[in-house]
Amino acid sequence: MSVFAFLGTLEIGFIYGLVAIGVYITFRILDFPDLTVDGSFTLGAAVTATLIVAGQNVFLATLLGTLAASCAGLLTAWLNLRFNILHLLASILTMTALYTINLRVMGKPNVALIMEPTILTPFEGIFGIPDMYMKVIFVAICAVLAALLVAWFLNTQYGLAMRAVGSNKRMAQANGIVVTEKVYVGLALSNGLVGLAGALFAQTNGFADSTMGIGTIVVGLAAVIIGQSLFASRSMWVIVLSCIVGSILYRVAVSLALNADFLGFKASDLNLITAVLVALALVFPKLRSEWKAKQAERNNG
Repeated sequence: MSVFAFLGTLEIGFIYGLVAIGVYITFRILDFPDLTVDGSFTLGAAVTATLIVAGQNVFLATLLGTLAASCAGLLTAWLNLRFNILHLLASILTMTALYTINLRVMGKPNVALIMEPTILTPFEGIFGIPDMYMKVIFVAICAVLAALLVAWFLNTQYGLAMRAVGSNKRMAQANGIVVTEKVYVGLALSNGLVGLAGALFAQTNGFADSTMGIGTIVVGLAAVIIGQSLFASRSMWVIVLSCIVGSILYRVAVSLALNADFLGFKASDLNLITAVLVALALVFPKLRSEWKAKQAERNNG
């Protein structure tokens, strides 16, 4: 793998680290299977790209793209809580609707940002750092800062109440916690992070496309599973940061598989590679626990 390819892998890994944190909030914290992210990732990119092309400030465009994705999460929560639609079905409905909404926002299947200013433009050439390194540094700082803020939030009293809702809704409600409020906030925060990832992806790669969000949920889940498999910890700081590490390792594994000539994989085989990596990530914890159990039996025997 060349240096250029490795830097690109790191860049995408950090960006999808934000997706992984968002997926962790819904799947692990709230116990709410949310497939909205496939649409909110594209929505964040579409809104941001469209506003930038229209001449809006890049930071404002990124913020509005993030907020738009948060609204998508709120819609899913509303469908689930207000009308008792199964969370999985509610998220599928929102994700399906977002495909058309994203097309409406962009006005066409894709928007190019190659000749437009981006959130990276003010930092180009700073300290004499080449642009290809600056992109990685910038997205890394964004991902780590977001992870630290989320970890801090989940350790606050409000965050602990949200975690209690995910662990046991009845117990949380019996203790005076407003369950619906925590679900709304959790889904808005989760999809906001995913929308921010989409906005950064569009600006670092120079385009927003209506199909760019397909498979985002799988990548996010893979990153969460890989990170938690490698860093078994109860510390929220370690858990949230492990989502970023898992995302990077996932992207590195995909890149190595695609660049390994002896394996014979092509770019069109990406979905197969993804499925295999996710399966391995799911199987690994079970195999590790079985191996530890056997070792314990041998030591006791």
